[in-house]
Amino acid sequence: MANILVTGANGQLGSELRKKGFSFLDEVFYTDRDELDITDYERVERFVKSREIDTIINCAAYTAVEKAEDESGQAVLLNVHGVANLAQVAKKENCLLIHLSTDYVFDGKATEPYTEKAVTGPLSVYGKTKRAGEEAILQSGCFYMIIRTSWLYSVTGNNFVRNILSLAKERPEIQVVQDQIGTPTYAGDLAAAIVAIMENDERIEHEGIYHYSNDGECSWYDFATEIVRQSGLDCKIQPIATAAYPGKAVRPAYSVLDKSKIRKVFGVTVPDWKEALGRMLKEMQSF
Repeated sequence: MANILVTGANGQLGSELRKKGFSFLDEVFYTDRDELDITDYERVERFVKSREIDTIINCAAYTAVEKAEDESGQAVLLNVHGVANLAQVAKKENCLLIHLSTDYVFDGKATEPYTEKAVTGPLSVYGKTKRAGEEAILQSGCFYMIIRTSWLYSVTGNNFVRNILSLAKERPEIQVVQDQIGTPTYAGDLAAAIVAIMENDERIEHEGIYHYSNDGECSWYDFATEIVRQSGLDCKIQPIATAAYPGKAVRPAYSVLDKSKIRKVFGVTVPDWKEALGRMLKEMQSF
């Protein structure tokens, strides 16, 4: 039995964790900012202590990559200070902290999937704050698991799949970047992986950094093309270079994650990204 705190529970991953659920023996507290502001250390400490929390799953984050370039203070507050608060409380109360991070901690110069031991080098404010959050956890001395993921999407929230579907229904043609390579991640599959970790009684003995995304790799253009194909929409996807779609945030050109470690240690399933997309689209039809 565990007392579990899920922060950022109204976001994409938090919503999928609600749907998946944990063991019926566990007591789970799903919170979002209104219930628990992780940037307030005293509130976090009171919450964790009063409810005898032994595992914190942090899904709360500032994830607006472009806006972060102009709102760096807000990104730092949530992605660094908030995470540091959780880590310090986890250390003090002897909790396990499971924290979600990102492929954007890498510089994108690799030519093969990034392992957990790869050197980081974030390019954007978002990536830099997420890496700083990781470092805050490592320096805290708490029991931890950092799970880096990439290109997250789900049936809810603002994400690439939902945006492409909306645009493809309105326009005969849309342009999508083809020179950024990574792997989409269906939030439902990531939630299932986290639940599998929680079901492992020896999880604390395996603390460390892990990578999880769906299997395979593609460009944003490939991803958009597959979304349109599987949805049966009549819209042409036109490939363009990143240089033709300028933005304030610099994104890694290659950010495929190596999932060997999480497979080996926890035996989690890592479905192919196209198959996962198909399941998500079917869920949307009945949503």
